[in-house]
Amino acid sequence: MDESYRTAAGQPDQTHESVTLEDVARLAGVTAMTVSRALKRPELVREETRQRVLDAVRSTGYVPNMLAGALATNRSHLVALLLPTIATSIFTDMVQTMMSTLAASGYQTLLGLTGYLREREEQLVHTLLGRRPDAIVLTGTDHSALTRDRLLKTKVPIIEIWDLTDDPIDMLIGFSHEAVGSAVARHLLHKRYRRFAVLSADDPRGMRRSMSIVEELRRHGVENVPMEILPAPATLQAGREGFARLLERGLPDVIACSTDTLAQGILAEAAKRGIGIPQEVAVMGFGDLSTAAHVHPALSTVRIDGAEIGRLAAEALLQRLEGKPSSPAALRVDTGFTIVDRESA
Repeated sequence: MDESYRTAAGQPDQTHESVTLEDVARLAGVTAMTVSRALKRPELVREETRQRVLDAVRSTGYVPNMLAGALATNRSHLVALLLPTIATSIFTDMVQTMMSTLAASGYQTLLGLTGYLREREEQLVHTLLGRRPDAIVLTGTDHSALTRDRLLKTKVPIIEIWDLTDDPIDMLIGFSHEAVGSAVARHLLHKRYRRFAVLSADDPRGMRRSMSIVEELRRHGVENVPMEILPAPATLQAGREGFARLLERGLPDVIACSTDTLAQGILAEAAKRGIGIPQEVAVMGFGDLSTAAHVHPALSTVRIDGAEIGRLAAEALLQRLEGKPSSPAALRVDTGFTIVDRESA
């Protein structure tokens, strides 16, 4: 049961760098304006002419000067997306949906990796603002004071995703990590587990979910919950090692993990040790990765609709970039989450 929660020939004898729009026009037998129109607004050019232009572009290796266009229109058609890591697939659906939605409207996406570090995010934001992106998407709401100050002062649209806060920089689309932790704890208590343990990566959002589990358990009279904290990003090996450390403190009834990756590491280590799941210890993950339903036993977890977050973020940005007014509700969207009951818990 799922529980949903919503809070060639003729080529000029020159290098690619020196090929100009006029060179392409000369080879295609059209004007430079026609070349520009064929590349930027192909629907306005006859198919036969457009094909001649494209053949000339391929023959010369011409690369349009996007900076010149940006200076003329004050638009770069670039959207920067900052992610903590690509070492886990949890962000895949969100990234793919956002990139494809933006690309359909002529915007390209630049990815930057923060490594869960405020300092790295601060450096990336400083560099990106110098490149004049049309918009910036940040994963999470935990930023340095300097990053926040810079972004509050810029006129660039900002979206924070994968989180909720009462004080967003601009637009906000995500879910409450504290609500996830509380719901997981109540769900497992309802299933009559009593001896709990928590395995978490040390990234800020994972820690908030994990601490929320512990706090909710305490409110229900469950004290002294063992917790193992591992360096981010989460890996299968880390999950195996974390499980081994928890076993040194005794076998709990259930282990709540900050990611599916750690949970799947527990499944692997338990199989190696001959420990039955869920007969001897139950396991709960987070993220509902594409593999979660197909491991043995199938992993109980929390599903986040990453594709929906990506779609909503892209559409909110496009609306802002096109100068359309946004409703207050569109500026702060709680996409919620779903607890998925499978075999492991």
